[in-house]
Amino acid sequence: MRITVRLDDALLEQAKREASRRLETLTALIEKGLRLVLAQSRPPQRRPLVVLPVCRAGGGLLPGADLNDSAALLDIMERRE
Repeated sequence: MRITVRLDDALLEQAKREASRRLETLTALIEKGLRLVLAQSRPPQRRPLVVLPVCRAGGGLLPGADLNDSAALLDIMERRE
């Protein structure tokens, strides 16, 4: 579709140079810019709430496991395999 828009001369020249640098048309550059602006103005889509499973079983740490000692935890995990 063809339309007429009025742009500041300096902005138009800058846009022409940028389009040339990118090896694309001025129209393509303007379309990309409009798409970016319109995408940013949309409210973010809400994601459905995710309910994480909770283990209600008993248990706990293995004997000798210290959550503050990663090297010891790695040793325990490697022995279990």
